[in-house]
Amino acid sequence: MSYPKLSFLMFVILLLLRFAPEGIPANAQGQREGRMEGQAMSGQIIGQVRYRGGAPAFDVLVSCDAFSGGTVEQVRTDRSGRFRFDKLGPSQFRVIVSVPGYLTAQETVELQTTPTAYVQFELTPNPNEPAATRGVVAASIPQAAQQEFDQGEKAAASGNKAGLQEAVKHYEKAVQIHPRFVQAQLKLGTSYMDLGEWDQAEAALKKTLELDATAVNASFALGEVYLRQKKDEEAEKVLLQGLQTEDRSYQGHLTLARVYWDMASRTKDETQARPALEKAYEQVKKSLELNPNFAHAHLVKGNLLLRVRRVEDAQHEFEEYLRLEPKGPFAEQARTTVEKIRKALASQPPTKP
Repeated sequence: MSYPKLSFLMFVILLLLRFAPEGIPANAQGQREGRMEGQAMSGQIIGQVRYRGGAPAFDVLVSCDAFSGGTVEQVRTDRSGRFRFDKLGPSQFRVIVSVPGYLTAQETVELQTTPTAYVQFELTPNPNEPAATRGVVAASIPQAAQQEFDQGEKAAASGNKAGLQEAVKHYEKAVQIHPRFVQAQLKLGTSYMDLGEWDQAEAALKKTLELDATAVNASFALGEVYLRQKKDEEAEKVLLQGLQTEDRSYQGHLTLARVYWDMASRTKDETQARPALEKAYEQVKKSLELNPNFAHAHLVKGNLLLRVRRVEDAQHEFEEYLRLEPKGPFAEQARTTVEKIRKALASQPPTKP
């Protein structure tokens, strides 16, 4: 079957989402997708991660996977090593903790007989990896720096511009008092992102990675900053570095897919664009393999399929986005596009035998 020229369908949906670090528990960030339809969503898993010796593991990735396969949600631990998953259905889950230089830890949790489960993890150094690959364990933070950080967190919780501007002042004071305060440096960078101040965000996030090269959340955030600045090559490099350390981040894979999409969008020549489009498609596939219910990955995949004229497949991806986020930020555009695709396909003459 041949398709008509569908240039009127070739809109590019920019994922202008307010960036936040992946699932910081204190702010209840992260995907709320992939839950079991038709079942009570009151289940929660609460836990804490520590290094051997008792030090809390800050900013490490924790995944909640469905027992049957697929990631339900990913979050990162707070400064006390705590994490939380909520709005879970009555089922079994695998909680997995992955930290460079340490053995992967996991535990099976069931919420079929109880609505809340508590889990504790102690990370053990991987004897097969050099100590240099291990993340920085935060040293004792001076009380004055910690107080400034806590005030910054309180101000940032407001979610408005004035609150974010106030938070930036406190985070800046925290790192002035204690220059190696990794968490404050990271939150300074992401707060600048929320304010759309990309140059300041870049500087703060680069400093975070200088302090801790394994801080993959900073790598993914910096990749987003470079993408917004149209620095695609820099974005590709830092995102690949982050994914080399933590390949289970479905949001990291999606950001890299958007970078390749941006590279492909620089040209209308399909031959020149094809390598970047193929890379973008592979990254979207990886994102959806990790989390099949990641709505925005379906949205990006739909746009990629439209670009290569796989119209019916694109329609399916947009419909998946609408199923997962019927009131999402791009729902209206997706519905309009689905309707246009249906009309365009219906107007095609029947295929000759």
